[in-house]
Amino acid sequence: MYTVGIITSSDKGYAGEREDKSGAVVKELVEAAGFTVVKQVILPDEKEMLENEFKVMSDELKVNLILSTGGTGFSKRDITPEATKAIIDREAHGICEAIRMYSMQITKRAMLSRAVSGIRKDTLIVNLPGSPKACKEALDYALDDIKHGIDILLGTSKECARK
Repeated sequence: MYTVGIITSSDKGYAGEREDKSGAVVKELVEAAGFTVVKQVILPDEKEMLENEFKVMSDELKVNLILSTGGTGFSKRDITPEATKAIIDREAHGICEAIRMYSMQITKRAMLSRAVSGIRKDTLIVNLPGSPKACKEALDYALDDIKHGIDILLGTSKECARK
């Protein structure tokens, strides 16, 4: 059983001015894939608040995976990648690179994503896009391999080679 924390980064969502459709899509998809959602929050685009929540989910709740949605674009308020980089121990470039490559087949605007992924202690952290459709596409594409990455991280699988 895998555990997950979900963070939606949205000033309007935090203020109650916009429904969190992306967080809802992420929750639905991870639960369908066998994950238990331990915590789900909506936060404003504030670096320190995001960093603190990443730490709580990783260090205190010890979730296997943190999925953030939103805050990965070019707006001056989009700071999710910076908050993620500030708290990870190791980067995991391939995950977001693969999601971007896959998403480029759907829309060229995927090139504008600044999403990052990395590892803090025993928690994998992946930034997802802010749109519900893009979140679904990204997780449909990558979630099985993310689960394998968690298995490797936790030491429950040692085999990464293709057969």
